[in-house]
Amino acid sequence: MSVWLPTAPCTPGACLEPVRAAAAVPRAVLRLTAVAVLLLAGIVLCPLGGRIPAEWVGRWCRMIVRAIGVRVRITGSAPPAGGLLLVANHVSWLDVPLLTAVRPARMLAKTEVRRWPLAGALAARGGTLFIERDRLRALPGTVTEIAGALRAGAAVTAFPEGSTWCGRAHGRFRRAVFQAALDAGVPVQPVGLRYRWQDGGPGTTAAFVGEDTLLASLWRVARARGLVAEVEVRPVIPPGTHPDRRALAHAAQPAAPEPAWTHAALVASALEGPHDPLGPRLRPGRYGVPGPSARTGSEPGMIQTRGPKA
Repeated sequence: MSVWLPTAPCTPGACLEPVRAAAAVPRAVLRLTAVAVLLLAGIVLCPLGGRIPAEWVGRWCRMIVRAIGVRVRITGSAPPAGGLLLVANHVSWLDVPLLTAVRPARMLAKTEVRRWPLAGALAARGGTLFIERDRLRALPGTVTEIAGALRAGAAVTAFPEGSTWCGRAHGRFRRAVFQAALDAGVPVQPVGLRYRWQDGGPGTTAAFVGEDTLLASLWRVARARGLVAEVEVRPVIPPGTHPDRRALAHAAQPAAPEPAWTHAALVASALEGPHDPLGPRLRPGRYGVPGPSARTGSEPGMIQTRGPKA
């Protein structure tokens, strides 16, 4: 694992809260079965491609999230047609169907996603742009490929944080993917994702972070009752309104419930105990989260769909 790759301080032990109200095991199994059936249907219908109306694809994605027991609330205006870069903060594997419900798009994902059961095959057939995060030399080619898809009128979805966060804080948006939007001259559609409980309190049960496994995350979400996914479609950023990718990334960055460096301190304290509340995890540059007065250097801006293993 390259030291230049973006990471997050979030871990299952420090960030994931217990399920407040657990559904019975038979109900959880039924939910997972329903999700599997919907994914298989998507794999079968993938060859139809663009002949399937976007509205149907959006409804299918909402059905996947609802099937596992999570309610969906989408606010904001519909994204524009044509070439478009959709960017969002990254919390969970649920982010993918939620963003596709906003607008069907080609996803940008790490190569490991191709090996996920059912979802990997669906992603490959759906035109996902897979990237090798460890090959920094491949980054310019990836940006060129994204720009080409955008020029051709496709929508591309990316998670510029480069890693999943638990939702209590967000990582800084990496700039590389925004260069593709500048090169192609297309708008950027920022989207904010948040998971909470039905009573209004924030929730981290849906987060997929650190050493968490896909199966463990699936089972945890399927057992949960009262989870709500909130999708905020923010105002679109027209092309030509920001001079460079740094400014564009900053404009698309969502507000976080708490500062990233503060959250990193809390996680480090939980992991290392009271004898060393800050610990080595808060060194400048760690997790791509500088301290409140630290300067930010350049980074490769790679994108992935969850936090890497330590």
